[in-house]
Amino acid sequence: MLKLEQIKVAYETIQRDIHHTPIMTSKKLSEACENQMFLKAEHLQKTGSFKIRGAMNKVKQAVKEGATLVTAASSGNHGQAVAFTASQLHIPATIVVPEDANRSKVAAIKAYGGHVEKCGFTSEERIPRAKAIAEEKAGVFIPPYDDPLIMAGQGTIGLEILEQVTDADLVVVPVGGGGLLSGILTAIKETKPSVKVIGVEPELAKDTYLSLKNGEITSIGQTKTIADGLRTSQPGELTFPIVQKYIDDLVLVSEEEIRQAMLFVMERMKQLIEPSSAVTIAAAMFGHLQVTNKKIVTVISGGNVDISQLHDMMA
Repeated sequence: MLKLEQIKVAYETIQRDIHHTPIMTSKKLSEACENQMFLKAEHLQKTGSFKIRGAMNKVKQAVKEGATLVTAASSGNHGQAVAFTASQLHIPATIVVPEDANRSKVAAIKAYGGHVEKCGFTSEERIPRAKAIAEEKAGVFIPPYDDPLIMAGQGTIGLEILEQVTDADLVVVPVGGGGLLSGILTAIKETKPSVKVIGVEPELAKDTYLSLKNGEITSIGQTKTIADGLRTSQPGELTFPIVQKYIDDLVLVSEEEIRQAMLFVMERMKQLIEPSSAVTIAAAMFGHLQVTNKKIVTVISGGNVDISQLHDMMA
């Protein structure tokens, strides 16, 4: 089990290498959600998402232990974070992405100096290939979520939220493989357990929802949700027990609700956020949280959107 002390150590390790992202507010959004809304703006983070926190923590440790090459399996944001971190630490990185990976994210990985290889459509296909490359070249595989150092790095968001919104009632987190959720859950529940934490998944990618319902890790295979950062086929072996232990609730949002939330933030707040980020706003806007007049912090996990596909995405 991940511990609070590991998250505090991670924060000491990475705090000089990341942005302490701001909390944003919107009167119109609060009115629409019937709650006081606060947005933890990780879309303004280095590399455009929260993923740099875990990647920086893990890759730094790998280099400290002698790594001269790193690999990763990623739909985009984790890959960007690993490539960026590797470039900062002056080692090469190979990122294995799905065949249908977001073009702008792939371009960003390359811009950060990462080598890109395409493989399959699911994390179950990408991860073994990335591990194989690491083994072939005596490198180190950097997991996207199922790793204590990754989870601890993501958990630093929870520490910042508790400092920035000291009287928050509820924290809402997007759920993919569970690295972000398990880290934030540990940080918050082991510091201030009265704060509720709710996860959000797309209806088309409800692997953690089904896993919680079934009481065991359940795979859903390939998914086509608009929230490409949440297309994991199952929660992690390490992340899932933490989610089981601490989570207060997990809710689902539709593709149309995700689009409407993303559009609202663009139009009213002038912020371009990913569909994967918009799931938390959608949960609040469309009543899935089932609360009113509460102080709610939604984690905006990233802002790496392919502008050329934005019109089709929102249609």
